[in-house]
Amino acid sequence: MMANQIGAFFKAQGEAESPAAIADHLKKFWDPGMRADIVAHLAKGGDGLDPLVKRAVELLKAKA
Repeated sequence: MMANQIGAFFKAQGEAESPAAIADHLKKFWDPGMRADIVAHLAKGGDGLDPLVKRAVELLKAKA
């Protein structure tokens, strides 16, 4: 839920830029355990995550 709220905030930046901004926010402000949890949630299908947030988590995973 929190990730989707963050995604909604950054959605105004447009679909091309939002995922990177969301991923950056998660990297800066979420602790490593929270980041690991959302990456694991995405690996299980990411039920409930906004498509932009899913793309952001994929970017976050790729940078880890």
